[in-house]
Amino acid sequence: MTGAVIVWLRRDLRLADNPALLAAVETGKPLVPVFIQEPESGASWAMGSASRWWLHHSLASLGEGLRRLGSGLVIRRGPALEVLRALANATGASGIFWSRLYEPASIERDTRVKQALREQGLRVATFNASLLYEPWELVKSGGDPYRVFTPFWKALLNQGLRRPPEPAPAALPPLPAGLPTETLESLNLLPRIPWDVGFHSRWTVGERGGFRRLAEFIDGGLFGYKTGRDIPGQPGTSSLSPHLHFGEISPRQIVAAVTREGEHTLGPGAECYLREIGWREFAYHLLFHFPRTAEFPLDERFSRLPWRSDFAEDLQRWQQGRTGYPIVDAGMRELWHTGWMHNRVRMIVASLLTKNLLIPWLDGARWFWDTLVDADLASNTLGWQWTAGCGADAAPYFRIFNPVLQGERFDPEGHYVRRWVPELARLPATLIHKPWEAGEPRLDSCGVRLGRDYPLPLVDLKGSRQRALDAFAALKALQ
Repeated sequence: MTGAVIVWLRRDLRLADNPALLAAVETGKPLVPVFIQEPESGASWAMGSASRWWLHHSLASLGEGLRRLGSGLVIRRGPALEVLRALANATGASGIFWSRLYEPASIERDTRVKQALREQGLRVATFNASLLYEPWELVKSGGDPYRVFTPFWKALLNQGLRRPPEPAPAALPPLPAGLPTETLESLNLLPRIPWDVGFHSRWTVGERGGFRRLAEFIDGGLFGYKTGRDIPGQPGTSSLSPHLHFGEISPRQIVAAVTREGEHTLGPGAECYLREIGWREFAYHLLFHFPRTAEFPLDERFSRLPWRSDFAEDLQRWQQGRTGYPIVDAGMRELWHTGWMHNRVRMIVASLLTKNLLIPWLDGARWFWDTLVDADLASNTLGWQWTAGCGADAAPYFRIFNPVLQGERFDPEGHYVRRWVPELARLPATLIHKPWEAGEPRLDSCGVRLGRDYPLPLVDLKGSRQRALDAFAALKALQ
């Protein structure tokens, strides 16, 4: 096995357009694809429960794909450096390839591992598998990072969106005989209590599932995406975010497929969707250049915002979808049942938490981190700081989403609420987003008693809005 190349797989769990895997194949040497489960005790952003569920099924899919090509997936547990050294010694490997990660802790770990392995005499090569451009490739003329999306997006467009993806290798060399591996089940990624029942009907995990979802979206949702993406009661979004996060599909593959549909002129739906890919790139740009934002606001004035400290009960009601605001509760229940939430609703529930309830954005971000299958530190941080008003391109402090008005505008017939808040299903569309206005006779006829079958509103919208406006306005005056 002398001269083998180890391919350390992390969040590039695919065969096509995987630059580390393809570069290893081009060496002509035997390959050892490996996934390493590292100890996460004490890690501030250890993988959440929903993400662990996805990872289990994604690794199973990847293993099947590697076996179809004649190889297989080696699974190991332990500190990455120790495992890679041991594997290199056991296989006589001369090189180790991997795809880069951009979270602060990952950068620190990878830098340390790379240096140690090179000192050992091993060739280490790293690649960009998850972004159109590296975070350091798109900067202002003076070298400073962008803090506003529009000029960042213009710079990206000037560089070019279309970067052709590479196909999967036709075949791979077999793993060395007798090479030990852990079983996937030994990683204990799946829940012991079966709260994941709804996940299975919602998702097809893996590279093939990602491509199938992309094709379905292009055929059925891309044309009307510009308006359809805001309607939570219909499948108007791509739902590709978890596939992107785990690297089952690459942004280059998505861009190629979307632009191929409009070979000469892109329609408004395609343009709008590609812009969302740009927002994902921007999120990674910000996290790389401002790594403290995973824990602290980009706008440092917000560290002085008088967030509430006595919010445990209100936070729990928000988490459980018992706020008394139907579209908020529908979103939180969709999240718990499927591991995902519609993006428009994410903004609505985040606004209620941070502005009406004055609960710190980080508490919301951590709940999303544990419950979302697409939990991504860069995108999660950008989204929460945008809604809270403390990040790059943040919503103005006076933008506070009214959940009643948002529900009436984007779920006018109440389809979304009826699905996820079935106790309100018999209410007419005119009242389903404000059941407290129905009156007891109407509520009784619909089988609902507020405070028993469905909670009364957790907070007064008007008064809490003014409280937030006063607090945020005081911050904006600070220099």
